[in-house]
Amino acid sequence: MDQREFARRRRQLMRMMGEGAIAVVPGAGLRYRSRDVEYPFRQDSDFHYLTGFPEPDAVAVLVPGRPQGEYVLFCREREPDKEVWTGPRAGPEGACEHYGADDAFPIGDIDDILPGLIEGCERVYYTMGTYPDFDRRMIGYLNELRRRVRAGGRTPEEFVALDHLLHDMRLYKSRAELRAMREAARIAMGAHRRAMAACRPGLHEHEIEAELLYEFRRHGSEPAYPPIVASGPNACILHYTANDRRMEDGELLLIDAGCERACYASDITRTFPVSGRFSPEQRAVYELVLEAQEAAIAAVRPGNHWNDPHDAAVRVLTRGLVRLGLLSGRPAQLVRKEAYKRFFMHRTGHWLGLDVHDVGDYKVDEEWRLLEPGMVLTVEPGLYIAPDARGVRKRWRGIGVRIEDDVAVTADGCEVLSAALPKDPDTVEAMVGA
Repeated sequence: MDQREFARRRRQLMRMMGEGAIAVVPGAGLRYRSRDVEYPFRQDSDFHYLTGFPEPDAVAVLVPGRPQGEYVLFCREREPDKEVWTGPRAGPEGACEHYGADDAFPIGDIDDILPGLIEGCERVYYTMGTYPDFDRRMIGYLNELRRRVRAGGRTPEEFVALDHLLHDMRLYKSRAELRAMREAARIAMGAHRRAMAACRPGLHEHEIEAELLYEFRRHGSEPAYPPIVASGPNACILHYTANDRRMEDGELLLIDAGCERACYASDITRTFPVSGRFSPEQRAVYELVLEAQEAAIAAVRPGNHWNDPHDAAVRVLTRGLVRLGLLSGRPAQLVRKEAYKRFFMHRTGHWLGLDVHDVGDYKVDEEWRLLEPGMVLTVEPGLYIAPDARGVRKRWRGIGVRIEDDVAVTADGCEVLSAALPKDPDTVEAMVGA
């Protein structure tokens, strides 16, 4: 993503902070999988949103109105001996030259420099709780400044949660962000198509997972979350990730998989028959979930509130469950009693962006938030009829269906970013094993 995009975000945040303020934003560090084997590095989303700086152990500082430069970055120094093993580093010079920092210092000097940047500021913007070790350092800096008061020093008067401002900014996607999310959706759709084409009875779930991962990496992306490849009864486990079961003829396969492109996530779910043909019961449940999803997507438009798509899906699902004989009673009353939760126990969607479950408040002043252009959410109704569901005829048991798409709110409605991946049951059947 162009560095001008990150600079624009920093300027916007600093305008909101005002002069007399300082924001401190730590980046992520390396984490270890076992002994000296590291997990693949993934930058902290807030830090990435403001800097685009891809290295671990860095801290960004924004000081509106600072004469020497408003954007200060602390990062690792160049160390040729270590770079032989782990690759080149930007260093403070590269942080200024390539990543837009006005001023940069070695991360080892932060304890000497950052307290001086904080001193004299009226407000400190910082997100507590994400990095406990750095929380303690920040508290130490403030205590150090308080000890200087008798010598004429000045300590900040307010300590403000940075995420209140920053996460609201992240909720509204720019053109550049939407381009990245369309690309993430495009790659993920290709992975789902590949998985459907490879599917056949007798394979194991992890063999289908391998098809997904191949397509992600082939296009230079990473999984946005551990893929869910859930066959048969496993489709009724919402966050199933073992992916180790043998798939059998006559079962459904639910795949929930998305990738990251430029750190932006896609999140797509499709459900299809392992053998390429729905049974009558599977098709009835699938078509009901699809009808609910279409109703929910139709409710994604400016002026509607966050819960409108969920309400639309719930109404359709409840009527359909009565029609199929899985619930009995008047649909409106069943909705009020939340009887549908036996078979649909999660929400219809979540915000999507740099995190697959992205930041942003769902309610404002205790009221559901209104949808506005630039917001991106998932729409993912489902029905899950447990294999041991009591009072349910055997022919319905063990059927789990979820259909999920990524949807951006536009000025006059919505754009389904993953619309090119078919959902029509006849088309889905034709894609399996093809």
